[in-house]
Amino acid sequence: MAYTIHHIAKILNTKNAIGNNTLIEHLLIDSRKIINPATSLFFALQSNRRDGHFFIKELYEKGVLNFIVKKGFNTAAYNNANFIFVDDVLNALQTIAAYHRSQFSISIIGITGSNGKTITKEWLNQLLLTEYNIVRSPRSYNSQIGVPLSVWQLNKECTLGIFEAGISTTNEMNNLEKIIQPTIGLLTNIGEAHSEGFTNIEEKIQEKIKLFKHCKQVVFCEESINKFIKNITAECFSWSRENKNATVFIQHEIKQEKQTILSFNYKKQTYQTIIPFTDAASVENSIHCICTLLLLNYSVEEINKRMLQLQPVEMRMQLKKAVNNSYVLNDSYSNDISSLHIALDYLQQQAGNNQKIVILSDILQSSTNYKKLYTEVAATLAQHNVNIFIGIGENIAKHQLLFANIQQSFFFYSTNNFLENFTHSFFKDSFILLKGARIFGFEKINKWLEQKTHQTVLEINLSALAHNLKIYQQQLLPTTKIMAMVKAFSYGSGSAEIARLLAFHKIDYLAVAYTDEGIDLRNAGIDLPIMVMNVDEESFDALIEYNLEPEIYSFNIYHAFCAYLNQQGITKFPVHIKVNTGMNRLGFEPENATILFSEIKNNQTVFVKSIFSHLTASESAEHNEFTKHQSILFESFCLKAKEILNYNFLKHISNTAAVLKHKALQYDMVRLGIGLYGVDSNHSLNLQPVATLKTTIAQIRKVKAGSSIGYNRSGIVKRDSLIATIRIGYADGFNRKMSNGNGFVMIKNKLAPVIGNVCMDMTMIDITEIDNVLEGETVEIFGTNLSVEKIAQWCNTISYEVMTSISQRVKRIYIEE
Repeated sequence: MAYTIHHIAKILNTKNAIGNNTLIEHLLIDSRKIINPATSLFFALQSNRRDGHFFIKELYEKGVLNFIVKKGFNTAAYNNANFIFVDDVLNALQTIAAYHRSQFSISIIGITGSNGKTITKEWLNQLLLTEYNIVRSPRSYNSQIGVPLSVWQLNKECTLGIFEAGISTTNEMNNLEKIIQPTIGLLTNIGEAHSEGFTNIEEKIQEKIKLFKHCKQVVFCEESINKFIKNITAECFSWSRENKNATVFIQHEIKQEKQTILSFNYKKQTYQTIIPFTDAASVENSIHCICTLLLLNYSVEEINKRMLQLQPVEMRMQLKKAVNNSYVLNDSYSNDISSLHIALDYLQQQAGNNQKIVILSDILQSSTNYKKLYTEVAATLAQHNVNIFIGIGENIAKHQLLFANIQQSFFFYSTNNFLENFTHSFFKDSFILLKGARIFGFEKINKWLEQKTHQTVLEINLSALAHNLKIYQQQLLPTTKIMAMVKAFSYGSGSAEIARLLAFHKIDYLAVAYTDEGIDLRNAGIDLPIMVMNVDEESFDALIEYNLEPEIYSFNIYHAFCAYLNQQGITKFPVHIKVNTGMNRLGFEPENATILFSEIKNNQTVFVKSIFSHLTASESAEHNEFTKHQSILFESFCLKAKEILNYNFLKHISNTAAVLKHKALQYDMVRLGIGLYGVDSNHSLNLQPVATLKTTIAQIRKVKAGSSIGYNRSGIVKRDSLIATIRIGYADGFNRKMSNGNGFVMIKNKLAPVIGNVCMDMTMIDITEIDNVLEGETVEIFGTNLSVEKIAQWCNTISYEVMTSISQRVKRIYIEE
């Protein structure tokens, strides 16, 4: 269904300034994700940290001419642009989406719950794709903003919609219900996840089931909501392990090695089906899917066939090092036009100025209008500046002429056909997106492209990093800028990859320890301002060439840099002045302020971008007085600078711990370091671990009591034991202080002690108390289950050292949830 800007203004029934009645196809909330400027409508949403109105100028210059803004916004500078004025921009977005939904009479499945929403949605898509042309929420687009963007995808070719609804507190579900307008409801698991905004589980359930108030039928597990079943007014399609009177009664569940045999009673008959999973969550999600298909009148025989074909859903995109200095982004999560947009956004975010290659299979859907589909795919690739496109599949190959606007394009009928015709040499200094339907077996391409390394990996969760950044942003005043510390290879996590994510999230500044680190970021296409904290005369040329801003911490370095700038005929080069307020490491003494800033004013060779200092013990309450003393010295130094220089500069003294502990010291900017990576010295923020170090078991052996383990016979087993050798050692960054029972690793959610000395490449662990451990099993060194702080405690060191000690030979894998 097509809308014009006049039509949308009529839907909202509010004041507008419209000159050209343009067609609207895309709803835009992010200035970084423009698909087609001419047909985009931008919503100037506001949050605690960001105001969409600030990005209107940037969008206007990029060709966006349609905007929904708050009443009172000054539009004088935007000739030929269309504006709709509203009291609440988010409400306007939701109103438009709700109107759009009301234009369709198809069945809509609305899914809510604490866990399993996305998996269940994706499995229903797999199970129903043969008969239906399905529109569904991209990934986890289930919020107050995500739901309207999901529903906007509905079009005249759709025959079924599947949408998630997620809430974080009360009084949110009514809005989502009006937008989704589900005809069939599905309530997944109800648990403790995302419970912070509710007083108790009962309140949470009552809010969730508001999604179903106009549904015809609702699928749910009786044990999840018990006494609240009476609040569901729709026809109940329930399942239970306890109540024989439920619509579907689960009689038996027999778990085998890789599958679960399910016996259930439905309409007074007993049936059996095989679920190709054994974990409790997957079994529960599968039962929800079975019930939904029964509700849709599928026979048990047909359901059984389809359940056997059910594939695991990968909940995240993975970015891995590939051959010839390339990276491969493996997005096997789904293969449709909506998820393609998301994957391309991420590809563009990470690739910077590097070559972008997309390998895409046929997009499988029940619709036959493939010309329209692949025309849109080709346009999307071009809008994301994809350099090379490789299409795999008979359908996409038939439409190869539609991709003439891509610099280079190649087409193959099968994955094997592609692998037979390409060599590794073609992929060099590139970022490669793999996006294929399951039947095309793109895991072969992924394996072929991946750089060969040993099985110890450091998994970097970029979604967790973005989450942590948001947590810290919520602690700051809207005007406070952020400088992110990406020194020491971003605390071992990978400088360029982390910097690209931070740039995407509009960070203000980056800081590195040495010039070489700044050069690497520039070569990776990072154009944010970068402060270099340790400079010397040998690096002056590079500072200028790569537009890096040095920290000036002494008269010697200042005079040497000024002499170099004079020689080069350069004036007013940006620098950052460090003052020593108590760390006694680097910095000018406070009493030298007058001399320093008088010289800077007279010489005019440098321009002071910021003045900063370093707090010595901001995380410790016992040193609060000393922190206050440091701030007084700092403010006095800055006052003298302003008095002499007579221009503005940024002031910053707060490190990660001070953001929460000393909010009065935010000044103009704060420096975020290890907190971004999930290490919380305050233990009061809901941070997520970013880095997970994993390895695998190389060998398992039975060892008799009294036998020795490892070098110097330092480990002696006191009983008959089961010893596993894991593929990590001190050359990988696994500290030798973990030897002889001082440290532990995590297997199957249980701790296994290190026995004997940590070797260079291998370590032995005692797994006697852990059942069913196999060779090849994954071992967590630190991460989501075993914190890096605990490792640091066992090693009698700090988290910084643990993270920065991880060797470069350990493969980094970057994931996006």
